[in-house]
This record gives sequence, C-alpha cells and structure tokens, in this order.
Amino acid sequence: MRGERVMSNTKKKLPLAFWIFTGLLLGILAGMGLMKTPEIATTYIKPFGTLFLNLVKFIVVPIVLFSIMSGVISMRDIRKVGSIGVKTIVYYMCTTALAVVIGLALANAFKGSFGEISASGLEYTAKEAPSFIETLVNIFPSNVIGPMSEANMLQVIVIALFFGFGVISVGEKGKPFADFVESANAISMVIMGTIIKFSPIGVFCLITPVVAENGPDILGNLLAVLLVAYAGYIIHMAVVYSFTVKTFGKISPLKFFGGMSPAMIMAFSSASSVGTLPLNLECVEKMGGKKEVASFVLPLGATINMDGTAIYQGVCAIFIATCYGINLTLGQQITIILTATLASIGTAGVPGAGMIMLAMVLQSVNLPIEGIALVAGIDRIFDMGRTTVNITGDAACALIVSKMEEKSARR
Repeated sequence: MRGERVMSNTKKKLPLAFWIFTGLLLGILAGMGLMKTPEIATTYIKPFGTLFLNLVKFIVVPIVLFSIMSGVISMRDIRKVGSIGVKTIVYYMCTTALAVVIGLALANAFKGSFGEISASGLEYTAKEAPSFIETLVNIFPSNVIGPMSEANMLQVIVIALFFGFGVISVGEKGKPFADFVESANAISMVIMGTIIKFSPIGVFCLITPVVAENGPDILGNLLAVLLVAYAGYIIHMAVVYSFTVKTFGKISPLKFFGGMSPAMIMAFSSASSVGTLPLNLECVEKMGGKKEVASFVLPLGATINMDGTAIYQGVCAIFIATCYGINLTLGQQITIILTATLASIGTAGVPGAGMIMLAMVLQSVNLPIEGIALVAGIDRIFDMGRTTVNITGDAACALIVSKMEEKSARR
C-alpha cells in the first residue's frame, strides 16, 4: 500500500519540462510519419497549435503591462529602474556582438561544406528597414489602446514604464492604482499558469506540421548551413551563457539550463520569444530571479535581445557570399558585427525583424539582397533555434542583473 503511494507521488512530481519534452518527441515522430501527407498535419493538427499559441499571445500583453508596472512600482525609485535598464542593455549588446563573431567564425571555418546552390534568377523583395529617427518616434505610442491591440511590445513597455513612474511620483495618491496593478498582475499570472498547463499538447501540435512539411528539405543542400547555425546556437549558449551565469550570476550552468528547459522547449516549438515570455518568467523566478527585475528585463529582452538572430546573420551572410562567389574581407566582417549588433536594437518590435536585419547586414557589405531567397524557404527551422537562444539569453540577463541588484542592496 505504501509502495503504491510512493509510485503515485512520483508520477505527480514529474516536472512540466518532462511532459513538454514528451510532447516534442511525439510531435517529431508524428511529423516524420506524416512527411508523405503533410496536408494532414497542417489541416488537422496545426490549428490546435495555433489555438494554443493564440492563448499564450492573448495573455502576453497583460503580463508585460502589469508585471513591468508592478516591478517599477515595487522599486520605488526611478534611478533604480534606470540602473537596471543600463545593465540590461549593456549585457544584451555585448552578448549580441559575441554571437555575430561566433556565427562568422563557424561559417568561415565550414564554408567549404556549403553545397553548390545556383544563385541566379533569385528574387527577394526586402522590407525597408526603419531609419533611426523612425525607430525613435515609433517607440512612443500615440495612444494607450493601439499598442495593446497590435501587441507592439516596445510601446507596451513604454506605457508600463510611464505609468509605473507616475505612481512612484505621486506617492500616496497612487496607492489605489498600485493595488489595482498588483491585483491585475496576480490574476494575469494565474491565467498564465492555466494556459501553460496545456504546453505539452501545444508543443506537439506546433512541431508536428513543421517536421511534416520541412523534413525532406532538411536533407537537401541547405543541411550544412543549418548545422553550422545550430552549432553556433549551441556554442553560444554552452560557452557565453554558462560563463556569464556562473561568473556574474553565481549559478551553476547545469542548474541554469535544467531550470530553463521548459521555456527552451516551448521556444523551440513555437519560434516565438514573446509567446514564450510567460513560461520564461516562471522559470527565472523559480531559479531565484527577483520578480521586479525579471518582470522588467525579460519583456525588454523579448523585444531587443537577438543573440540567436545575430548568429543566423553571420552564418547566412557568409553562406550567401559563398553562393555568389564573393570572399568577404576582415573589414567587411567587422562591419557585419557592428551592423547586426546595432540592428538588434534598431529593428526592435518590427514584424519580421530577422529578415529585415539580414537585409540590413547584406546591404552593409554590398551583398545581393536577393540571396535571402536561398534561406527564406527554411527560415522557420532557423527561427526555432535562434528563438531558443534569444529567450535563454533573456533569462541569463535577468538572473545576472538580479544578483547585481542584491549586491548593491547589501552595500
């Protein structure tokens, strides 16, 4: 009888990461089984994945809005918010620059393995990247409702910051609004928790059609490019994030990646940084991240931190240059590093930012933008890996900044 109880408790204690990973594996197997008839996966399975993703996206705006407001209000000091903001942006810029370097280094080392792909007759119309002034103007919303209905996360963050600063500034008069924000934040978290319980099913339904549709393509000439990009993703996480969380966050890399596994699997399946945000918040808080810091750093990171995308830029730039028979000089590759790092901030919140960034990088070194068509067909597969890197970097930053703030508080 006692043995049965122990077995029952063990079953109950299986972590969410286990079930999400199970959903991922089953989805891959189901996708492989449906490779000859991918329309079954896209018609009957994909809609349920979209439904799950819609639910996640539905709760993201309230989570970002109320969690950032709550975090700012709890700090009770505008200067403290500024300090956290500066640390966050410096971390993101440094790791993004390192990510481009890793991508370029690997692509240069293995460019001989890139298959011969004809680049003639390719056409690709790149969206125009916004100018610096346009980006600056677009950060600030003209009304409160628009950014929320459009899920413009950068503008939602700005709204949350202004209202949070307002509550701090008015003092006691802002208490009723602060109480409302705290209550709304708690309600949003409960809704988020309920939606996250369906993650294993959501992951299964999201990954199955991807494998069913793209499975045969992975075995084609682009396999080498995918492998180099994914090697870059893995090296960046294993080296850069392990070093930073160990050195600055005082957290074991094994504990960090173990704690992040549910969010990483979700990111890989959904290819959505913003969609993974609720689960990422939960993972960071479980690992000891301060709630007020995580609620500020993670939404900001989901918008401007693009380490995975930066690796992708470096690999694709070398690949496209190779296809056109062009050898990039050291100076051109330094230009790519600078352009990709600055573009991660400049294209924040812009739909299709990955492709816009790649167009900017190619233009910066006079490579044909039409070359994007070479990789556009399997962009979703690249995106799954780069999203996983992006959200893992967000979490690493949140934990590091939390530790720095703890040290500052002790002084």
